[in-house]
Amino acid sequence: MLTIRGAITAMVTPFRDGKVDENRLREQIEFQITSGIDGLVPVGTTGESPTLDFPEHERIIQITTTVANRRVPVIAGVGGNATTEALELHSFAKKVGCDAGLSVNPYYNKPSQEGLYRHFMTLADKVDLPIVLYNIPGRTGINMTPATVARLAKHPNIVAIKEATGSLDQASEIRALCDLPILSGDDSLTLPLMSIGGAGVVSVASNLIPAHIKKMTQLAAVGKFAEAAAIHVRLFPFVKSLFLDGNPAGIKHAMKLAGADTGEMRLPLWEAGERTKQAIGEEVAKLDLPRR
Repeated sequence: MLTIRGAITAMVTPFRDGKVDENRLREQIEFQITSGIDGLVPVGTTGESPTLDFPEHERIIQITTTVANRRVPVIAGVGGNATTEALELHSFAKKVGCDAGLSVNPYYNKPSQEGLYRHFMTLADKVDLPIVLYNIPGRTGINMTPATVARLAKHPNIVAIKEATGSLDQASEIRALCDLPILSGDDSLTLPLMSIGGAGVVSVASNLIPAHIKKMTQLAAVGKFAEAAAIHVRLFPFVKSLFLDGNPAGIKHAMKLAGADTGEMRLPLWEAGERTKQAIGEEVAKLDLPRR
């Protein structure tokens, strides 16, 4: 049975001259795996999925699955704001051998709780692929309530939730209602969430520092919260700097500074402002990372 926990990287998508940089993508995957990461999420929010066309989206999933080669779980971004489109992506991820799909709440059209329930149940019923629910109301405009999560958790194909509401109360309520594993969707809340029984994180910061994030989640998982907190506090200023001008502008700039340039972003996304770049640079320097 698939176990999803620990430090999982929400991978950036590298671009070069307007196209997906496949060679850099392969390098990123190898770096993550050799650094001990617990799983990979290609083409999620951090991967700029809304800016990719379907062939690009599927190509990135295919490359990630092939290069990972079962060494770590691949949890592909397969959500959509139309159930029919999400079904296409779920089916493709299943076909190419992904371990699970990260399926975001349908965005823009703001479905009711019953609409959310029926959307995810349709996906779970029609495609035999484990699903990690992805609740990020700041991006989608709709919050999946704990009661709806608990209803969905009864389906055997729904195996975890990425909680990015920023609310520990919501995470606590999910824990009270069902035993669905909860992954933090916010790097700064990973340790607090694990203190109430969370299973780990889908991390942006681990694009650059996978070993640091892995160590923190390992310590928290065995109850060594004081040691985990020392890492959390040390990384906290760096993590916060990554989101000053939105995601993935911050992490892409940090990676560039560390010698792991992933190229430009796609419009309408744009690079971090100069003040933010300066702040990120100061924090990256404190990490004393080897050049890649």
